[in-house]
Amino acid sequence: MTTLQQIPVHHLETVLNPIHEATGLSNEFYTEQRYFELERDQVMGKTWACVGFASDLGKAGSVKPIDFMGLPLLLMRNREGLVQVFHNVCSHRGMKLVEQAGEVQGVIRCPYHSWTYDLNGSLRGTPHVGGIDQHKDERFACEKHGLKAIRSAIWMDMVFINLSGDAQPLEEMLAPLTARWSQFLGDDGMSLMSRRPGHDATTLDINCNWKLAVENYCEAYHLPWVHPSLNSYSRLEDHYNIIFDEHFAGQGSYAYNLSDVAGTHLPKFPAWPLDRLRNAEYVAFFPNVLLGIQADHAFAMQLEPVSPGRTIEHLRLFYVGDEAASSEEFAACRDAILESWKVVFAEDISSVEGMQKGRHSPGYKGGAFSPEMDIPTHFFHQWAARQLLATTPSA
Repeated sequence: MTTLQQIPVHHLETVLNPIHEATGLSNEFYTEQRYFELERDQVMGKTWACVGFASDLGKAGSVKPIDFMGLPLLLMRNREGLVQVFHNVCSHRGMKLVEQAGEVQGVIRCPYHSWTYDLNGSLRGTPHVGGIDQHKDERFACEKHGLKAIRSAIWMDMVFINLSGDAQPLEEMLAPLTARWSQFLGDDGMSLMSRRPGHDATTLDINCNWKLAVENYCEAYHLPWVHPSLNSYSRLEDHYNIIFDEHFAGQGSYAYNLSDVAGTHLPKFPAWPLDRLRNAEYVAFFPNVLLGIQADHAFAMQLEPVSPGRTIEHLRLFYVGDEAASSEEFAACRDAILESWKVVFAEDISSVEGMQKGRHSPGYKGGAFSPEMDIPTHFFHQWAARQLLATTPSA
């Protein structure tokens, strides 16, 4: 277990320097298990982290066990359709409850002593708790021993959790982003986003730390060399940096042009300005969500940190209205857009995996930043450094 005194405070403070004098986070924050766990508890845990998608729980009674940086959690949709998140562990002797995703017909049953829970997490059955054939006992209050719920919220189909339970409401944290994007989406554009569960999605398993996926997403500097196809319809010189509030950074394009290149013709957001149809914005919502909007579609990516050197990326695409998302008329267009993003994100793999390998070199001490091209990347490093410094005794 990492003690707070072991955190390299001096190095983290250099990350907070002006960009031309700053270094990035040092190697140990990308390679060591102790810092991975510290980030889970003190960085991810104290804000809102995405752990999945509500549409993956298609029906009432659906359950999905997940592993959140070593913590066994359980996503459940109750009989009324409400999605909740619980610690995936029996309140009796700490047995992991659910091993596979599926649909619960009756109750969730612990495989150890057969204690049962309903889909709201309440403890319902305690066989022989008071002795043979005594399934109730006045000394044991079932209502005190239900599953332990985790504060959760849903936005854009993403399920977020706040382990500490005391972060500001998710809606408030997202308000600067929704306000910014109202220039493209209007006041109701978010409600128009639609997707087909089980479709228009892809997953990438990558040998890199989750932070490298974020910082790579934040900048367009690498476009000409890593993304030749993307650079053909959204060139480096047409991009601009995005940083705002304290939880958002990324890049925008004035000339995103996939619809002409790929021949896609999908319904557009009604409020999107006609003179800005080629605008697109790609924003990281710290810590682990990557978002993108274009005039005719949007996407959300959840970064699932598995270990210090492994991250799984879960991409979901959204279209404007149910017809665009589901009808056969637009199937070829949806396929073309999905394939184009698969190419882009696959092209990033060698870069982020190469940086992860480089984090094992004593010759790398956090590196340097381009004073202009790396502004969003440095902004993310500063955010991470501040969260880590806040855990130290002097903070």
